[in-house]
Amino acid sequence: MTVSTQSFAYVSDLVRKHSAIQLAPGKEYLVEARLGPLAREKGLQGPDAVDSYVRRYLRGGSPTETVRVVEAMTTNETSWFRDTSPFTALRRAILPELAGADLSIWSAACSTGQEPYSIAMVLREERVRSYRILATDINAQVVERARTGRYSQLEINRGLPAPMLVRNFRRVGAEWEVDPALRENLTFQQHNLLTAPPGPRMFDIVFLRNVLSYFGRPTTLSGR
Repeated sequence: MTVSTQSFAYVSDLVRKHSAIQLAPGKEYLVEARLGPLAREKGLQGPDAVDSYVRRYLRGGSPTETVRVVEAMTTNETSWFRDTSPFTALRRAILPELAGADLSIWSAACSTGQEPYSIAMVLREERVRSYRILATDINAQVVERARTGRYSQLEINRGLPAPMLVRNFRRVGAEWEVDPALRENLTFQQHNLLTAPPGPRMFDIVFLRNVLSYFGRPTTLSGR
């Protein structure tokens, strides 16, 4: 399966306009890999399947197909307590500074939820009683996954310490489910970072990580 220069340019422009994600030349393989399943769903086969999908279904301006393509092209790499240092800073520097406050926290680009649940686990350990966490992502499918709070053993193994697993999860069949009490103060919703920040109030803490590297320089510098 191959993707033509014209199709790649069209998809790149579409994704940039709707998500600010930049697909530089050389990423044709990524378009092929991500859009190939969408093409097959439409019954399109062969080496020009992606080109046919772009020509028949995407260039017509279908909002539904546009959303599916943008979601397919987003990267949802994540893990528990990713990179460690932000959570150490939260525990040692930020929470002591905001002690006693009614905290409002935004976990932007939350993917399948490991980041906001990691934040909630830190707050539980530090005995923070009053807080709200809003977790958002542009991809509605991964937001729905995050909302369920269920993870496979493989996902659990990516960075979650065993003591935290025992304290904050329960076994449900072959999966692990987040403790309902931990989820009480979390809200998940779909949100595009190119639009105004969500919620009716300012946030005390914002986690926005591993996102800007996918944006073009003008978007990054504009603060959008």
